[in-house]
This record gives sequence, structure tokens and C-alpha cells, in this order.
Amino acid sequence: MSANPALIMIDVQMAFVEFERAGKQRNNPGALDNMARLLETFRRHGMAIFHIRHASVEKDSALRPERSGYQPIPPAAEKAGEPVLVKHVNSAFIGTDLEKLLRKGNHQTLVIAGITTNHCVETTTRMAGNLGFEARLVSDACYTFDRVGFDGRPESAETIHNMTLSNLNGEFASIVTTDAVIAAVADNIAA
Repeated sequence: MSANPALIMIDVQMAFVEFERAGKQRNNPGALDNMARLLETFRRHGMAIFHIRHASVEKDSALRPERSGYQPIPPAAEKAGEPVLVKHVNSAFIGTDLEKLLRKGNHQTLVIAGITTNHCVETTTRMAGNLGFEARLVSDACYTFDRVGFDGRPESAETIHNMTLSNLNGEFASIVTTDAVIAAVADNIAA
């Protein structure tokens, strides 16, 4: 990992907690704890953090700015001084200053976490790779939900999550764990 990584926290918003409370099944039960650990590590070492918030323009979306689902999930909420970039589409690079801010700060390595693995996390990770960033997607600090496939068959959140990681690995990103990121940060600080 480069000496100046940035942590990108994607759509860690209450809509997803509300989905789960309504009975939707998700994977990675420890993901929010791992997101909080990543934030704590980056904060402790004064490293760059960018929070991405989805402000949906869809009429019935739980992620509309005036709805409770737009708000951040408390364990991963931003602190004073941490930038929050608002997007309206899946990629955090479209319609925001994210790329400009990353390049201005000389952040070549991006540590990516958030919700959901197969939507905005995946889209942002693909674009990061296409834009030439060294993307590190943290497998245990993101999650998704069960869904019905295009053919009407149910697909588990774990299957969707794993397939998304497999699709991204090597070409668009390196798939890493929270522990590996924390160890790499410690190694960089010690060097």
C-alpha cells in the first residue's frame, strides 16, 4: 500500500439498517464493526477519509435526502472536518469532486468499504481501477442483501457478495480484509 492512502466509505446510510429491520437478509454481520475499525485506524494516524452519501432522485427511494434512510449509520458517521461527497448515481466519481480531491491529495491507493457490495461499492471500485487508482476493496467491511435473480431464482447475499469480489479481483482491485489494511497502515507508519 502506498504511503498516502485514502479511505472511501460508500453509502453507509440508515436506509440499509431499515431494510434489515424490515426483514431483508444480508451477509457479513461484522461489516459495520470493521468499518468502524477502519475509520478509527485512519483517524488515529491522520490519514484521509472521504464519506460518500447517496442522495437518490428516485421518487420512492429510502435514500432521498428528506428521508431517515439518508442519514449516516452512527458507528461509521463522519466527524468534523471529514469531507462528505454527495452523489446521485452508483459511482462516487460521477457528479462529485472525488477524483480531483484524490489527485490533489496525491492519494494513489484507495481503501474502499461500504454498502452495498454489488451496487455502489462495485461501481465505484470499477471506476477507481479504470481511473488508474490502486483500489483495495475490504471484503469484510462491506455487505449486500439477498435478492431475486433475473431468472426469478433467489440468490443469497453471500453468493452475490462473493461473486462481486471475484469479478473485481485482479482487474479492478485487490480484495483485502480489515486486519490486512490495519496491518499495512501500521507497517507504513513504522517505516
